[in-house]
Amino acid sequence: MDARSIALLEFPLVRERLAEATSFPPSRRLAESLEPTADPILVARGLEETEQARALLVERPGVGIGAAHDIGPAVERAARGGRLDPAQFLEIAEMLDAAVRLATGLADERRSLLRQLGHELHGLPALRSTLARTFDPAGDLLDTASPRLGGLRAAVRVAYDRLRRRLDALVGSELGGALQEPIVTLRNGRYVVPVKAEARGRVKGIVHDASGSGQTLFVEPLVVVELGNAWREAQVAEQAEIERILDELSALVATNATLLRETLSALARFDFWAAKAQLAGEMDATRAETAERPEIVLLSARHPGLTGRVVPIDVRLGDGYTALVVTGPNTGGKTVTLRTLGLLALMHQAGLHIPAAPGSRLPVFRDVFADIGDEQSIAQSLSTFSGHLRRITAIVEAAGPDSLVLLDELGAGTDPTEGSALAQALLDHFIRAGALVAATTHYAELKAYAHTTPAARNASVEFDLDTLSPTYRLTIGLPGGSQAFAIAERLGLPEAIVADARSRLSEAQRTFEATLAAIKAAEGETSDALERARAAEARATGALRAAQDERNRARQEREAAVREARATAERLVDGVRDEVTAARRSIERDTVTARALDEVADRLDERLQRLPASPVEPPPRVAEAAHAWRLGERARSRTGGWEGRITALERSGRRATLEAGGMRVTVDVADLEPALAPAARKAGGRATTGGSTIGDAVARQAARDGDGGSLARLRLDRTRSVASSLDLRGARVDEALDALGRYLDDAALAGLDRVTIIHGMGTGALRDAVRAEAASHPLVREVRAGERGEGGDGATIVAL
Repeated sequence: MDARSIALLEFPLVRERLAEATSFPPSRRLAESLEPTADPILVARGLEETEQARALLVERPGVGIGAAHDIGPAVERAARGGRLDPAQFLEIAEMLDAAVRLATGLADERRSLLRQLGHELHGLPALRSTLARTFDPAGDLLDTASPRLGGLRAAVRVAYDRLRRRLDALVGSELGGALQEPIVTLRNGRYVVPVKAEARGRVKGIVHDASGSGQTLFVEPLVVVELGNAWREAQVAEQAEIERILDELSALVATNATLLRETLSALARFDFWAAKAQLAGEMDATRAETAERPEIVLLSARHPGLTGRVVPIDVRLGDGYTALVVTGPNTGGKTVTLRTLGLLALMHQAGLHIPAAPGSRLPVFRDVFADIGDEQSIAQSLSTFSGHLRRITAIVEAAGPDSLVLLDELGAGTDPTEGSALAQALLDHFIRAGALVAATTHYAELKAYAHTTPAARNASVEFDLDTLSPTYRLTIGLPGGSQAFAIAERLGLPEAIVADARSRLSEAQRTFEATLAAIKAAEGETSDALERARAAEARATGALRAAQDERNRARQEREAAVREARATAERLVDGVRDEVTAARRSIERDTVTARALDEVADRLDERLQRLPASPVEPPPRVAEAAHAWRLGERARSRTGGWEGRITALERSGRRATLEAGGMRVTVDVADLEPALAPAARKAGGRATTGGSTIGDAVARQAARDGDGGSLARLRLDRTRSVASSLDLRGARVDEALDALGRYLDDAALAGLDRVTIIHGMGTGALRDAVRAEAASHPLVREVRAGERGEGGDGATIVAL
């Protein structure tokens, strides 16, 4: 991918934070070499690594690589026949211990990548045990490292003791007057005594050194030379044995070099995955869904480099429009919006979780291009405009389908008229090339371009004129003003100068700015109303849930009462059966009397009177020929008046689910009858429910109930099931209009005063058809497009 854009979007800073979270050099090198990739398979693999490591660390926070070391250089040295030192062997042993602990922790792991990584961790028990009995915890060779080493070390100690005892005897009595001090010291690996220069003739021996003044000679007496030689020979033999042991162990490491490399690699990868998980936790990040087509949905996105209170932004691009023109005042957050969009795309393609809310979605781009910052260069005689244009020229040549292009202050640095014209031409080129493009600008012409171009949308960053500070909130669908005059007034520029500047604007510019301000004010009022409506809807949902719980409780109590009544009846019937059996046996034995028969009859009457009353069963329906219902077939409920397509059938065949107008209801199959086709139903009138007018539906319900409360019950049923919005995205126009008519009828019957119809942007055909159909509906009072927070032009608000 484009290396310059990766640097401009500050991906190296994220990579540096990732490297700081690693625990040892091999995993740090993996973090420092991390690059975004355009391969969807590698992107999915990287995201899954982060996901699985994050889940593992939540379940078991203590799992990790422990005291693992970078043994790579030592293994390579041993593989080339070199000798390793004890410290390197100690690092290898500690690395193998860490591998065994991690492998044990991953032994029963159910997540596939972690389980596979656990299989690549080799404990090498033979090598571990050999190192354990060869070295102590400080890395020194044990006497048991070989059969000879203990004996050689004992010989060194014996030779040393003999040498010291003889020297101590010389210093204590025999050479007392010839010595500067009664001590024994070491020179060049030999023990000597400090002899006065004038007494040199009294001490026969070998001079190994002299003091700086020449007054003292360090002499090894001849009487201890042989003892010194014996001690030195024992040391040489010990060192030769140590070197032989180290060579043997180095060869053992070389034999296991392949498995050691694989184990080191697995430890490094696990630590790298854990670092990605740690970084995700620090940023409160989530895994973005990978979009199958070029479409960006970022919810509550935050730039990873910002600190303190960060205002999240929502960015959508690619669903109905492929170009986003961001406008607003300086320091308002336009450039931060571009950087956030580009950096989160790069992080996603590097297998990292992004600081955004769940539900965010990003595609896998072939490349990401950015032109952000000042490209001015005195050395190359480039102006700001020339520097930007040279960069944009390279982007034009490379960008195409599956590319993301980010352009800051497009067309700036030259004549505004020519710059805005060039900017529009560039946006048109990128739209035709199939790239997703986001650009910032101050030009009013680009705001108009984004408003009139179907494949483009305006977006603005908000600014608080009272505090002269940006809010950093991003609004898609409305252009933003530069607020130059308002800021100038707040900062103390004389009012006369500001008024003169305003008068120099064209009438079209003044009208445009005034209209923009009015739209924003209306949008604020609408947003407040929408929040109140959402709060009311939440309260209604809670009340409906409480009613549902009460109904479930009543049903459970009723079923329990029925079970108890059935059990009581069965016990009473069993008693009657026993009485009858006893009477029959008495008759067979000819022992029954008239009095006994009367008593039996009385007891039977008493038991039968105690039987619980059976529930009143509804009169049986007139037998009809059974209809074999199929999925997708249109049907109507006789008793409820529901009508729609069958979307589900229970395996028992007794219940079916109808779907219409964004609603679903489950009914008995025995209560269904075939429904008219949409075309036939439309011929009967516009304001219909299931092929008849609302009044007819209510009348039929009243006729069935036989009382005046049927309308209230019908309203209650509709209120419980009719949602406050209808989603028609993806439907054909005829299907959408059919569902719209039935939904508006049901919404009116439910007492809703305003509903939202969601149809999306698309080509606009479905939007126009929906608005025309709703405007002509007899129950509709007003139809308007959605405002900010209501879905924008992708939704229609209908007042009933």
